[in-house]
Order: sequence, then structure tokens, then C-alpha cells
Amino acid sequence: MEHPENSIEYKGLTVNQGVEQPSIVNPYLKSFRKKRTRLFSVNEYVEGILKGDISMLSQAVTLVESVLPEHQVIAQDVIEKCLPYSGNSVRIGISGVPGAGKSTSIDSFGVHLLENYGGKLAVLAIDPSSEKTKGSILGDKTRMEKLSVHPNSFIRPSPSAGSLGGVARKTRESIILCEAAGYNNIIVETVGVGQSETACHSMVDYFLLIQLAGTGDELQGIKRGIMEIADGIVINKADGDNVEKANLAASHYRNALHLFPMPESGILPQVRCYSGFYGLGIDGVLSMIFDYIDKVKANGFFQYRRNEQSKYWMYESVNENLRNNFYYNTTVQSMLSEMSDKVLGGQITSFVAAKKLLDAYYSELRVNNSK
Repeated sequence: MEHPENSIEYKGLTVNQGVEQPSIVNPYLKSFRKKRTRLFSVNEYVEGILKGDISMLSQAVTLVESVLPEHQVIAQDVIEKCLPYSGNSVRIGISGVPGAGKSTSIDSFGVHLLENYGGKLAVLAIDPSSEKTKGSILGDKTRMEKLSVHPNSFIRPSPSAGSLGGVARKTRESIILCEAAGYNNIIVETVGVGQSETACHSMVDYFLLIQLAGTGDELQGIKRGIMEIADGIVINKADGDNVEKANLAASHYRNALHLFPMPESGILPQVRCYSGFYGLGIDGVLSMIFDYIDKVKANGFFQYRRNEQSKYWMYESVNENLRNNFYYNTTVQSMLSEMSDKVLGGQITSFVAAKKLLDAYYSELRVNNSK
């Protein structure tokens, strides 16, 4: 449009028309879109994983996490062939209250571990999924600045996808794949502290609980369920003016641990202070972890714990397969919306609706078995 300043009244003052603004939509968007990765054969996945190919490992983990039945068939074959090459790592689970600095600590622990202990490190970070949208941010990797660029590290954020226990349903299978790819140290970061952290504890060799000091009554953070399964407790952010508070919190936790029964391992959990952000006391925390691993390997508890974990996950796999088989059943799927509407309308109770669905499911199984 013509500017009024260009009229004769304002002689000597000229205003340019300006530059036409480009569209807010990128015109090259279509060309940037990545093509869908094709599915490889089972042997191709296994061969790539055993060679340490990070791209192939990432795609295999994605396949394991997929809920599509055709993907699960391939994933199970890949896991089965990788199983003989697994079990040769130290698995460390890390949990803690929200804001305790789990990701920052893993960044410091991981870099220190790789530089002083050698080997390779895989981090399986679990991000909470939204109950409304079912989506996850998967931003844990951005908070591990040093570790994410280290050539011997592999960081994989995964959504919890409604799974209780602070870990994703397929984390254990992902551990097997990472071990087959040559990662001799595995860190599993949970979504946060809770009473249902037993799932993480049932897949790691050492369960580390991160706590904070100076946030009120430290004993409020001592929950019997999570304290009983912790193999070690560390107080983060022990720097500056917070050092004294951290030491006081550590003494409270040490006193509380004496009130609990002795763990099956026969080793009383230690309590240490450190600062993940400033990298203070990191060596002491790692020494505590690996000293524990050496002791449980010597007294036989390491292998006993692994055997018990395998048995636990056998039962968990049975439960998951039964649940999936139930919900993927065509008769159940056809009745599900009807039963839901009746429950919402107050026509029947939830228990009656569940019984009708189960009766229909069992009835169909009996018919199919009699054929």
C-alpha cells in the first residue's frame, strides 16, 4: 500500500515500500521429511548390533518398544539371538526425588566412569508419558551434555507409556541388546522416586537412590519401600553452603538404615555426599558402587540376584502376554465399548462388566480348543 508520507505535503521525505515478508511455512519442508526406515531382517539386526552399530541398535530398540504384533515377532527373534552375547555388564539403576539431579549426575558419573574405568556405557533414560496425550518429551539426553557427545556412550530416552515401576515395559529387553552391542556398563534412569520402583530394582545389579538435603524434614523422604531396595544412597548438591546440610542428611539416613533388616546381599547400604553439577565426590560414589559389585560377586549374591530377576521377568512376560491376548481378542474388542457405555451410564457395575468380558473371552477359548 502507498505510504501517506510520500505525498506532496511531506516533500523531501521518502518511505520505501519495504520487503515482502516470506511465508512462515518452510517451502522445502517436504524435501526435508525423512523417509521411513525399512525393516531389516533378523540376521541384519543381529549382525549390526554385534558389530556395535549404534544406528542398528537404536532401530532394534525402537522395534522392541513397538506395540505392533508384526514388529514384536521380529524383536523377539532378535532378542533371542542376542541373548548368548548378553549378561556381561554391570547394570546400575538410578532413582531419586524429582529435581534431585538424576540426569546431571548420570552425565558426571558416565564421563568419569569412561575416563577412569574404560569400556562403553549405555544409558536407558525413562521419561514419564502424559496421561492425557500419551506423549513424552524425551529430553533427558539434552541434560547430559558431555556424555551425549562421548564416542563410547549410547543414550536412549524411552517413554514410560503408562508402565508402573519407573521404567518402560521393554527396558529389560533393551538392556540385552545394549550388552550384545558391547556396552559393559548399563545405567537405567527411572522417572522418579516412588513405592513402585521394584521394576527397576528387578533388572539391575546395583540400585542407587539420589536424595537432596535442605528441603525440609529429610526423614520425610525416607519411605520404607524404596529404602529397603536401595543398595546405596547419595546426597546430591553437597556444595557451597549446602555441604553442612548434606552431611546432616547423610547422618539421618545412616541412622535410619540401621533400623531396617540386613539386605539379602549381607552388605549394609552406604551413604555418601557429592555434587553432580560441580563434579565433587564422584569418584567416591563410583568406588562405592564397584566395591559392592566385587563383594556380591565374591559371595555369590550377584548371580543369585540375576537368576531371581530372570524368574521375575518370566512371570511378568506371562502377565503381559495374557493381557495383550485379552485386549487384542476380537470378541473382547467388540464388547469393550458397549460395556464401557453401560458402566458410564450406571446400568452395570465395573465388576459385572469385567466378569462379562472375561466370560466371553474364556467361552471363545473353550470353543477354539474344542475344534
